[in-house]
Amino acid sequence: MTRPVAVITGATSGLGRVTALGLARRGYRLGIVARSEAKAGALLTELGSVADDVQADVFLADLGLVAQARRAGREIAARYGRVDALVNNAGLHAFGQRITAEGLAEMTAVNYLGPFALTEELTGTLRASAPARVVNVASEAARRAGGIAPATDLRNTDPYTRRESMALYGRTKLMTIMWTQELARRLDAARTTVNCCDPGFNVTGLGRDLPGSAVLHRALSTLRVGDPRRGAGIILRLVTDPAFASTSGGYFSVRDAKPLQCPEPGRGEQVQRQLWSETVSLLDGMRSA
Repeated sequence: MTRPVAVITGATSGLGRVTALGLARRGYRLGIVARSEAKAGALLTELGSVADDVQADVFLADLGLVAQARRAGREIAARYGRVDALVNNAGLHAFGQRITAEGLAEMTAVNYLGPFALTEELTGTLRASAPARVVNVASEAARRAGGIAPATDLRNTDPYTRRESMALYGRTKLMTIMWTQELARRLDAARTTVNCCDPGFNVTGLGRDLPGSAVLHRALSTLRVGDPRRGAGIILRLVTDPAFASTSGGYFSVRDAKPLQCPEPGRGEQVQRQLWSETVSLLDGMRSA
């Protein structure tokens, strides 16, 4: 029997690593999108220790660069005859502005534009693989976004402080929820579902740029605070649980998969369509350039 295929980003640490291990135990063939070849290799070794006859492939790409996200999508589509699940998990909380080689704010690129471009490249494959699922990892940090102006926010590369980074990180997660719900409206839920989740507080590499983060990480891990196995649980449910087979456009909490509303001001269909339109315009402009 052919194994189902799950593609996952950000799988070399934190939530993504636990999710990848869980999917391997469930018999999935894994497509791992990773920036570091060494970390991807370590994950492959670990996967082999937890499940017999693991099948996994690595696609090297920096999701902070749209061109690389697109290339990874094309390589994945060419490698597999089908993709049963796509988990957009990779994320970054940058405490100061960094601008990518493509002229984008790195946090916006990693958390939103890269995943959007990867999913865009794989949408045809997902549709042809029905039933298929897309799961985007969002965050209740979206409630701290403060506002959303798609045309401006997508292109904003202004410097910011550590304190200001909280709202900007939240805005990228608000964009993720908005995009999830708009994509769900554009796809036939009987063939491809699209959902997102808040995985709660987890000790991961997300805040690795914060001074002292390594020490804090070790302390919290010792105290078993923010265990990523809990956050990965909601991701695994959205990928594998038959209860979500026909659910699309949802935003779910780590707490018993409780349905959540998209925070204002990103809740309305009009602003979600506007974000979609501005995103496609930006990405198409980059492609033509």
